Amino acid sequence: MAITLNHTIVHTRDSAATARFLCEVLGLAPARQLAHFTVVQVGPTSLDLLQTDEKIASRHFAFLVSEAEFDLIFDRLRERGIRTWADPFHREPDRINRWDDGRGLYFDDPNGHLLEIITRPYGSGGLEAQHPNPLLTR
Repeated sequence: MAITLNHTIVHTRDSAATARFLCEVLGLAPARQLAHFTVVQVGPTSLDLLQTDEKIASRHFAFLVSEAEFDLIFDRLRERGIRTWADPFHREPDRINRWDDGRGLYFDDPNGHLLEIITRPYGSGGLEAQHPNPLLTR
């Protein structure tokens, strides 16, 4: 059996609101409740949202999407007035990166987690790409 990531726990201020945000923006099926977790299914992996009043450490989640899904998600973000960046440091607002000759952008969720959508996995374009991923070394 191949090893896959089954789930990860994500701390939230309001799990129901966060689930709605993720499901609506990403176009996912509605979340389900599993005891104290609000479960958002993303392919074979779930984000198990756990509400807390404690300080939340920001985490990063990257979602590999098709070109068509990218367009739909980008439209939903714009419709909701959600700021986007081409980079994880929020230095390039309202831009899309072209790393690996795909498209990618970053945005924040309601809890301060950094979310990313990409149409090509990191490094998949190699150094031959017109827009190589900046993480690749020459």
